[in-house]
Amino acid sequence: MEVRDLRPEDWPEVARIFEQGIQTGVATFETEVPSWQASDAAHLPSHRFVAEREGRVVGWIALVPVSSRCCYEGVAEVSAYVAEGARGERVGRALLARLIESSERGGIWTLETGVFPENEPSLALLQRFGFRVVGIRERIGRLHGMWRDVTFLERRSEVVG
Repeated sequence: MEVRDLRPEDWPEVARIFEQGIQTGVATFETEVPSWQASDAAHLPSHRFVAEREGRVVGWIALVPVSSRCCYEGVAEVSAYVAEGARGERVGRALLARLIESSERGGIWTLETGVFPENEPSLALLQRFGFRVVGIRERIGRLHGMWRDVTFLERRSEVVG
């Protein structure tokens, strides 16, 4: 497996994997895959990667700035998705390791993310990489008409800041 920069031509596979995540009901509040243009505009160009196995994209990860205010320039939110057939095969681990290295090289001091409490594999992976649970955001949003809680996690760099 190779982890490399996400390129525009990867978008059909990235979108397919995102759609699989949406369908699980435990990966995101999103109900539709955004366009390439919207995704490209939202994610930091230097911090988005894909995992590729045998010429096929099997996962992706990217950072979104949490604010445009300069005091938060080193804080970013993690988005990560692994293809249905590649879950449990260390794809997420490889992507997260690369993202952390990239973020610290890029001066980012805090990574944060929100995970549905039912998504135990993602919570466990994040905690293995030094993310700590900050709290539960109770009934923070609705998905398909139902209120959902989100476990909020953050990782403070030991290298930056």
